Amino acid sequence: MRISYPTDLLAAVKKATVGCRLTGFTPGQGPRHPKLMLIGEAPGRHEAKVNVPFSGAAGRELMKLVGLIGYSRQDVYITSVVRQRPYSVKVVKDRRTGQLVKKTPNRTPTKAEVRAFAPLFDWELQYVAPQILVPLGNTALQRLLGNQARIGQLHGQPIEAPIQKATSADTGYRWTKRKYRLFPMYHPAALLYARRLEPVIRDDWQRLGKYLRENK
Repeated sequence: MRISYPTDLLAAVKKATVGCRLTGFTPGQGPRHPKLMLIGEAPGRHEAKVNVPFSGAAGRELMKLVGLIGYSRQDVYITSVVRQRPYSVKVVKDRRTGQLVKKTPNRTPTKAEVRAFAPLFDWELQYVAPQILVPLGNTALQRLLGNQARIGQLHGQPIEAPIQKATSADTGYRWTKRKYRLFPMYHPAALLYARRLEPVIRDDWQRLGKYLRENK
C-alpha cells in the first residue's frame, strides 16, 4: 500500500519548507497495522527518482536485515521523518575536463526540516498504527525521543516510552501521553560506510527477531 496524505498537511509542509533544498516526494509504503514501522531520515537520490522508500543501496542492505528475522518488504511499513530528498549544492572541478560542474549530493535533513514534516509524520503514525517503531539512525531516533537520544547508546534495545509529537503552534514538540514500543537500530547505510559495524547490526536484528517471537 502506498499512502495518500491529507492535502492540508501537504500544503502545510510546502509552506513550511519554502527555500529549503528539498526535492521530490516519496510516500511511505506498506500495510496498515503492521508489526513493524521502519523509520529512516529522508529519501535519497534513487528513492526520489522511483518513489519507493529504501530502494537504493542502503535499502538493499535493509531488506537483507529484514530477511534475517523472517520478514519481507511486504510485511513492514517503511517511511521517513522527512518525505523529500534533502540536497546540497557543490561546485567541483571535473577531473577529466577541468571544467567546473554543479553537483547536488544528499545531505542530512536539518532539525527545522524534520519539524516541518512533523505533523505529516504524526498523522501517518496514527493512520498506519504499527505495533513497534524501528527508528533507523540518529535523525529518526531524535525525532521520536528528543535530541539527547543517541543511536550508539540505544541500538538493539527494546524501549517503551512516550514520543515527541508536533505542537499545534508549529514551533516545537510535546510528549505523548501514551507510551510506544521502540526498537532503535543503526541506519543500514552504516553497512556501506562502516563495515566494522556489520556484526553489531546483524546481532541487533537477531535480537529484534527474538523479541518479536517472545512478544507475539
